[in-house]
Amino acid sequence: MRQKELEEVLNQYSDTYNRPDFIDNDPILIPHRFSKPQDIEIAGFFAAMLAWGRRDIIIRNVNKIIAFMDDAPYDFILNHEEEDRKRFLHFVHRTFQPDDMLYFIHFLHWFYGHNDSLENAFIPEKGAKGMTERLVHFKDVFFSQEHLPRTRKHVQSPANKSACKRLCLYLRWMVRPADTGVDFGIWKQIQPSELILPVDVHVHRTAKALKLTKSKMPNWKVAEEITKKVGKFCPEDPCKYDFALFGMSLEGLV
Repeated sequence: MRQKELEEVLNQYSDTYNRPDFIDNDPILIPHRFSKPQDIEIAGFFAAMLAWGRRDIIIRNVNKIIAFMDDAPYDFILNHEEEDRKRFLHFVHRTFQPDDMLYFIHFLHWFYGHNDSLENAFIPEKGAKGMTERLVHFKDVFFSQEHLPRTRKHVQSPANKSACKRLCLYLRWMVRPADTGVDFGIWKQIQPSELILPVDVHVHRTAKALKLTKSKMPNWKVAEEITKKVGKFCPEDPCKYDFALFGMSLEGLV
């Protein structure tokens, strides 16, 4: 496929899937229940971080978390009592266990006690830019509190060569403009041009079929490679093509 043809196909599928209809069966519908930025951040964080496996199960389990938080995630994170955490003692999503859940709550309680937005956890103090630095910094901040070693596997990092699909997905939701009614655009310190595509096995398979990569397995360098190639068509917003690659994989077109 020639570059012009590829651009046309990617734009076509981006327009098809970057619309409110897409929300109905996607975990992003959960933060769309809220209007307060912090509620969107927290609901979106759990929806993205648990986004592996069947989408209906992801949605069911994250809705369970929000219900345990009395459908007011920010108020719960700030003001809950120790007794309230017992609600989560039997919560499990695949390998995400109660101890992991309790640490996530503990971190968010601590962090929001000192910050108005979770975006600040992605901003290195020295002002270094670049998504690699942002994600490495986030993991360092996230695990700055006392935690069990097993919980670390649930937050990815480029330092471990991970494609960081779930964090990249979360950042897409928070950073990309809200003009089509899908993403939120509530974070302003990070620009859409900085984003890296959330690359999982499905997106990776589509990217290989379109000759955007020759790699056998997705990792951080591959996610950067795919983003750079599709970014030539829209450098100010390369993650718009996440909708295209995901949509094409969903339809089994490649």
